[in-house]
Amino acid sequence: MFAALIDAFRTRDLRNKLLFTLSMLVVFRFLAHVPLPGVNQDQLQNVLSNNALLNLLDLFSGGGLAKLSVVALGVNPYINASIIMTLLQQTIPALERLSKEGEYGRNRINSYTRILTIPLALMQGIGVSVFMQRSGVIPEFGVSNLALTIAILSTLTAGTLILMWLGELISERGIGNGISFIIFAGIVGRLPETIGQTIEVQSNYVALVLYALIGLGVIAAIIFIQEGQRRIPVQYAKRVRGTRMYSGGSTHIPLRVNSAGVIPIIFAISILLLPSQIAQYFVNSETLWLRDLSVGIVGAFQNAFLYNSAYFLLVVSFTFFYTAFTFVPNDVADNIKRYGGFVPGIRPGRPTAEFLGRVVTRITIAGALFLGLVAVLPTVVGDITGVQTLRLGGTSILIVVGVVVETMKQLEAQLLQRAYEGFIK
Repeated sequence: MFAALIDAFRTRDLRNKLLFTLSMLVVFRFLAHVPLPGVNQDQLQNVLSNNALLNLLDLFSGGGLAKLSVVALGVNPYINASIIMTLLQQTIPALERLSKEGEYGRNRINSYTRILTIPLALMQGIGVSVFMQRSGVIPEFGVSNLALTIAILSTLTAGTLILMWLGELISERGIGNGISFIIFAGIVGRLPETIGQTIEVQSNYVALVLYALIGLGVIAAIIFIQEGQRRIPVQYAKRVRGTRMYSGGSTHIPLRVNSAGVIPIIFAISILLLPSQIAQYFVNSETLWLRDLSVGIVGAFQNAFLYNSAYFLLVVSFTFFYTAFTFVPNDVADNIKRYGGFVPGIRPGRPTAEFLGRVVTRITIAGALFLGLVAVLPTVVGDITGVQTLRLGGTSILIVVGVVVETMKQLEAQLLQRAYEGFIK
């Protein structure tokens, strides 16, 4: 890995791409420290320390929500818009046809995603601002101070659009996926402070060493599973076009063990945290049954065993759900048949689709169980080692490891391409 980085810095165009990526991340980190007007920072820290949902949003905002900065929403609205468009492509025939029109279709869908990001950012900005106003973080937000309210909402929406633009610039002119890099920078940026606080609080250095060893093992397991794939061989027959005969060939369909990424974890934790968050508003209600119900919900979600069990089951369920939406065996089988291909030993058409469906189901079981274990890992490791200030967040580790692995793959591929330029000439 380090050899590839050194070789990349020695190559002029790759060095420029790396420096451009770093400069965009510096701009992002600068914006993450520019607070909104009228923010009570002390009250904000108290609210964040007792709210798991806001901490999750802070993760995907790259640390911008921790200071309620101009980029407090981060790329959350864009990620939500992308997920919605992915699901709509499987349910709306017009979008499904558009997604199959090559680069033109992808560009149109990307444009729709950007447009959808704007109302989502505005709605999320209203939700976050109202919650902060009721928590005393932005006491002047509301109809009574219309100028400040409009300024805050427009700034939050514009901050999301700026981060979306920076992410696309990184993807086009830099290295790696820009949106993932922004989230990656926020996670890594908070790591030194978290490690420092852990060392100050934790006096049992044996537990810290054990925690570090478990962390390395988890990272190795994530890389192993993330890179694991089942390759389905596909053979193409000879084709005759006009007076020319094109020889057939063989290739493969790579089916990844974890094709859903971190999306199931995001879905699961959002659904788990929402009922508890709503119930907390009614624990002091004057209506007896509503107060008892709210107290019961909050108490149930504070039970570690019940919470982690529900978390694990939701992650596993959403993994199957999202994989079913993103990988459609019938479409893959039709494409193989259209270009004269076939899976050896399997008849084209419906038998191929059924075969692919069985294979995807089997490997998704392993991927779903893996994601479920990664999701509940922070609580388990914290209980074993006694280290509670430094958490092995499953979502954080998956994002960091995934970004590093994919970036190194791109670097190695571009270095290999430049190594063969002499032969091509």
